[in-house]
Amino acid sequence: MYMNSTKRITLGIYAHVDSGKTTLSEALLYKCGAIRQLGRVDHRDSYLDSDAMERTRGITIYSKQAELGIGGTEAVLLDTPGHVDFSAEMERTLSVLDYAVLIVDGKEGVQGHTLTLWRLLEKRGVPVFIWVNKMDMDGADRETVIEDIKKNLSENACPLDDAEGIAMCDGELLDEYLETETVSETSIRRAVSERKYYPILLGSALKLDGVDELIRALDVLTEAPCYGDELAARVFKITRDARGERLTHLKITGGRLAVRESIEGCQGKVSQIRIYSGEKFRTADSAEAGMVCQVTGLEGTYAGQGLGAETSSHESELEAVLTYGIITPEGVNVHEFMSELRQLEEEIPELRVEWSEQAAQAEIRLMGDVQLEIIKDLIASRTGVHCDFTEGSIAYKETITEGVYGYGHFEPLRHYAEVKLYLEPLPEGSGIEIATIADEDDFDRGYQSAVLSALASARHIGPLGGYPVTDIRIILVAGKAHLKHTEGGDLRQASLRAVRQGLRTAAGRGRAVLLEPWCEYRMSMPAEHLGRAMADIRRMSGVSSPPETGQDGISVLTGRAPVSEIRGYGRELAAYTRGYGRLSLRQAGYSPCHNEEAVIASAAYDADRDLENTADSIFCYHGAGVNINWKDVPEYAHLGTEDVFARRTESEDGAAGLQVRAACRGGGSGASEEELKRIFEMTYGPERVRQPKDSFVRPTTREVTPTKPQPVIPEYLLVDGYNIIFAWEELRELGRENIDSAREALIDLLCEYRSQASSEIIVVFDAYRVKGGTRRIEERSNIHVIYTGEAESADTFIERATYETSRRKYRVRVATSDVAEQIIVLSNNAEVVKPDQLKREVEAAKDSMRKWLEDYKLKLRLRTRNTMDIGGDH
Repeated sequence: MYMNSTKRITLGIYAHVDSGKTTLSEALLYKCGAIRQLGRVDHRDSYLDSDAMERTRGITIYSKQAELGIGGTEAVLLDTPGHVDFSAEMERTLSVLDYAVLIVDGKEGVQGHTLTLWRLLEKRGVPVFIWVNKMDMDGADRETVIEDIKKNLSENACPLDDAEGIAMCDGELLDEYLETETVSETSIRRAVSERKYYPILLGSALKLDGVDELIRALDVLTEAPCYGDELAARVFKITRDARGERLTHLKITGGRLAVRESIEGCQGKVSQIRIYSGEKFRTADSAEAGMVCQVTGLEGTYAGQGLGAETSSHESELEAVLTYGIITPEGVNVHEFMSELRQLEEEIPELRVEWSEQAAQAEIRLMGDVQLEIIKDLIASRTGVHCDFTEGSIAYKETITEGVYGYGHFEPLRHYAEVKLYLEPLPEGSGIEIATIADEDDFDRGYQSAVLSALASARHIGPLGGYPVTDIRIILVAGKAHLKHTEGGDLRQASLRAVRQGLRTAAGRGRAVLLEPWCEYRMSMPAEHLGRAMADIRRMSGVSSPPETGQDGISVLTGRAPVSEIRGYGRELAAYTRGYGRLSLRQAGYSPCHNEEAVIASAAYDADRDLENTADSIFCYHGAGVNINWKDVPEYAHLGTEDVFARRTESEDGAAGLQVRAACRGGGSGASEEELKRIFEMTYGPERVRQPKDSFVRPTTREVTPTKPQPVIPEYLLVDGYNIIFAWEELRELGRENIDSAREALIDLLCEYRSQASSEIIVVFDAYRVKGGTRRIEERSNIHVIYTGEAESADTFIERATYETSRRKYRVRVATSDVAEQIIVLSNNAEVVKPDQLKREVEAAKDSMRKWLEDYKLKLRLRTRNTMDIGGDH
């Protein structure tokens, strides 16, 4: 177990907007000596709201951190946004918290977003201190607000000066109180850490009233977590500094991280460790368990990722429910602009950047109008593009209401794959799960892994409006493949067609459902306006609980309503109540759409015309591929239509009774290299012994003369040519105009790269559709270019080549983005190079060559000058 004499905690501050969150952060920093002068939001000089947009708008947009000493405790303070539009930014910090301070407005009490925050903290198991702020304001009453907290948050919330109330929170505390008439700090500390007691402290952060008591409580009533010895870290944020350098924000949850160290689970090495406090940072040679730091040098990391021994987490309660189209000025390079947006999405994952072919524009998801204004300014500052946005539309989803089979068959000439799936509904909020019950004797585990990977990496859309599918489990029931004719992409084609065929079958039976986001609302207004409010809720297809009216004549109405109807109602409420009405909303997940027919008609989606997401299958007939309509595919399928799920008893829950062997969450951008390695080890075991055949590669003729004679290990880089062309944006754009030009451009780039690289480079281009074509090998400058023959694709050639070299003493790397091909490559003991990684290597080689030429020219000029000087002496 990792031991550290320093007590170190990570503390987050959370609040409904305008409750005084940043003011409390300033007060804590000032009282603990971290800052010398109190800043204020309204003065635009607060320590943590340092971004220009934050100071201009007077709200927190980005989570920030600061170091401070709380008595004998070293704390990292995380100040998070309070506005609901930036709640996803807030949620990302929850995974690294040890304790939280939840702020309640002393006058307003528990508000809608406060309840959302409480639920998130409860789900994550974070111990909470409750700070009641603005107790100096008129209308703030101690007993009223405490009762409100107990009613809406927890009965175990109690002020620190109420020993009897504290004792009632836990049986052990009560026993101690009955015996000693008091409760010790040690016992209270235990109860706080176990979430059995939530201390309430009251005061005014602006006037520093009660802040000392809060600081003492955070020092005395907290304890440092225990960490393991093995290196572990959790990523919670990605940003870029003023120079554009990529920063991975993480908390060390085990062992120690040092500069120049590699971390299992991500690319690159740690080049610098920074410890930020506000805008400034200090560098460190290492970071210990419990520390929050920012790291440069790591690539491919993402929020929620676990590094080293830490597990990853993709859970997110809050998601953007509004979709906006981005309207760019004429002349903007779309591919470069999309690349910039992807980089922005890396920092703000909820954006969900997508390209809409139908609208011919980029689309992003946002939480609301305030975030829209911020993103517009952010895009302009990052890209220089001043764009407009379409009116926000609701981000709908689709699901099914009963189980259905899906069949996919892909059999053009010399290709073969068939997949049979079962799609069944899951409870609301489950997302997409991928599983298999296929018999490995009938369908090899390697093929199954390729199918699961294809299903997990794809974005599945529904047949009703073309919206993303959710809350379904996709189960691989059976599959067929051919040893000679099944290639990497064939199983993917069959799998995706099977999903689509199942979804369309469900829609044809009336078992597909359109979902829309709903929210829970809390509305307060003078009693005379209650009737109109209730009528408006009914008009919006919402539901409400019986209203409550207090002695002050203020009525409170709560319930649920569709986001599409209620999202702008706050302004209307304020208008007809003359500013006395208040509305707070919080997300309540997805539920069936209240106006499904109208939404589907408005979407005007034609599933038959969506060829990129076809449900049809291709069968071979008289030597040619024939397209079979999705409705008829089950009649032609080779796997049959036996209902394997008919054997389930009523007590069996979904696929559980069928002993589902493997399951994983869907989504994301495809399998990582580490995931592929795990698939390989699960499929083939840690080592696969094969008898090698003659290799197509020749041993390198370059010689090395080391101090001690050692064998030279030849290195080869195999490049799937057309795959790389269509993976690199600039080559893809060129290829659309002239594929020959794109091919020559790639060859030229690889020739430049070879001049700096130690590997022999072999680039392979498909020619299997060329009738009567034979394999052709060309020597181009310093690389080999291979054009495959008829009935031989590039991935087939590469897979066979890596197979043949798997037991020889060669180091072979393969550049491709094809997931199925990557799995086979790894199984042959070769290494995978993804397109973006190869691009970085090529660009680095160009930079190196440019520097060499500059140095050479400088030496040449100096040599010429020296010669002239010598000549002048004579």
